[in-house]
Amino acid sequence: MNNEEIKSYISSHLPEATFDETGEWLNVIIDPTSLIAIANVLRGQPMQLDYLFNLTCVDWKTHLTMVYHLTSTKNRNVNIVMKANLDRNNPTVETLCTIWRTAEMLEREVFEMFGVQFLNHPDLRRLILEESTPNGYWPLRKDFEDPINMIKL
Repeated sequence: MNNEEIKSYISSHLPEATFDETGEWLNVIIDPTSLIAIANVLRGQPMQLDYLFNLTCVDWKTHLTMVYHLTSTKNRNVNIVMKANLDRNNPTVETLCTIWRTAEMLEREVFEMFGVQFLNHPDLRRLILEESTPNGYWPLRKDFEDPINMIKL
């Protein structure tokens, strides 16, 4: 599938999706409330994006953006980046663990480092920092200040 076919297919299932082709891969920008629906569409036929190989978050100071890199192990050259903007003050989004198992640990890391709450995650707990780390201690957010190590971004 080429980018035009991918855009057409996604638009037929999610008309409000927007696209950005400025990078190497097609970027699909969606509303976070549509995440599960479009993820199921992308995982199935004909796209078969069966491998979520990266999931991260970006802090833009005004909002957070979830970034999902998807590829197909069955269809060569079918790769997309899916993005969803979240409210910085209450960042919540559904988990993708039930669709791509690789999301489980990556979501735990984003939860810990950015404070994103993944709804219905099977084991949303700290991965790197100590369990006693206070809530609101999100080291990868741009407003993070660490008084002990004197880090200020």
